[in-house]
Amino acid sequence: MDNWQAIVAAAIFVGVIGLIMTEWLQLTIAAMLGALLLVFLQILTLDEAISYIAKSHATLGLFFGVMVMVRAFEPTKVFEYLATQMVLLAQGKGKRLLLGIVAITTPICAVLPNATTVMLLAPLIPPLAQEIQVDFLPLLILMVFVANSAGLLTIVGDPATFIVGSSINMSFVEYLQKLSLGGVVAVITVLATLPWLFKKIWRTELTNLDHLPRPQINHPRMLLIGAAIVAMVLIFFVIGESLPVPVSPAAVALLGAALCLMLAHHSKIDTVNNILRDVDWSTLIFFMSIFVLIGGLQKTGVVSSASGVLAVVLGKNVALGAIALLFTVGFLSSVVPNIPLVVAMVPLLKEYIVNAGFVGPEILAPNFAGQLPVEVLPLFYAMMFGATLGGNGTLVGASSNIVAAGIAEQHGKRISFQTFLYYGLPVMLLQLITAAMYVSVAFLRG
Repeated sequence: MDNWQAIVAAAIFVGVIGLIMTEWLQLTIAAMLGALLLVFLQILTLDEAISYIAKSHATLGLFFGVMVMVRAFEPTKVFEYLATQMVLLAQGKGKRLLLGIVAITTPICAVLPNATTVMLLAPLIPPLAQEIQVDFLPLLILMVFVANSAGLLTIVGDPATFIVGSSINMSFVEYLQKLSLGGVVAVITVLATLPWLFKKIWRTELTNLDHLPRPQINHPRMLLIGAAIVAMVLIFFVIGESLPVPVSPAAVALLGAALCLMLAHHSKIDTVNNILRDVDWSTLIFFMSIFVLIGGLQKTGVVSSASGVLAVVLGKNVALGAIALLFTVGFLSSVVPNIPLVVAMVPLLKEYIVNAGFVGPEILAPNFAGQLPVEVLPLFYAMMFGATLGGNGTLVGASSNIVAAGIAEQHGKRISFQTFLYYGLPVMLLQLITAAMYVSVAFLRG
């Protein structure tokens, strides 16, 4: 491929990331313009651009399915009810409120994309925090930390985790067996910071809670049926890929979405048009555009060249490579959204292990369905932890962070870059250190 095309593709990618970091353009607009620029400059044909989107259909299908299911449950007010119960159970004690946020966010983020969970729960925090007279900004920031950390508990909990896991053909169950404990360690690390990082709220105590709101669940029958659908989806997340006819998590999520749409329509609690209108199309288009941008880097040889440098620097030292990758990706993902980062890093890492002689070039095929050698898997595990936990470092590190910031502004306050950094930097550093220890003990001994 011509050098000028490689230079232009790399420049466009860096430019898009720069626009996203500085918030000069909204992230979807920036990514979409970058992708279209590749097409108009003939670096990619339109057919090639669409083919790169198609290769990531599993990720897009999972996100869309989960978004529809979550939106379908909004009329029941179940999430508002749960959040309110969390505050009531806290009984005016700040430490209980902090622990309650961890307790309610963790299990939800284990099975739903973390940004989606924050979209649901975060709007409830400001008014409830006001009722018990505490600042809601630290509570929102804590929810983000927990959401990003709990995303490591399952392969579907965080988009970055799912993308990396899918690239090595890791099943839901395999992830649970090998990596879920790392997610537990990440959440425990957040818990350990509560008494000193959130000390003002930790020490808060109120006695009069009679004036708190008492929301009720709407449409309990519909919610009961919906809970059965969600349970079915979760079961098939676990067993679907091991069935005689394998069913992917994306297909399961889309089936759940279709059933939830049918339930909402027939129960008349909402319309199909309303639900589909409220899907976060901006995020989906952002992902599509990023996949096209990465496709441009792949086609022009930028990824291959970068992987060659990586092979020279690291050689065949997987242990050094894994730890270096964990911290490098962690720090990068604190300033670059982790989705585009891992989308770029996965092909680079695959090129590296080919160049280093661990595997043959067949793993670079888009339809590769085999298993990678056990000795190189810690590199991919390290990338998962770095990309997910690094997002806790700064305001622009993860989509959950941006969602929380937007909700804060809607309620009259702004999460500044400096405010988030005050909480985020120590949490990120501690989590990267504990993750490195976990990867070393679990996968790099001997």
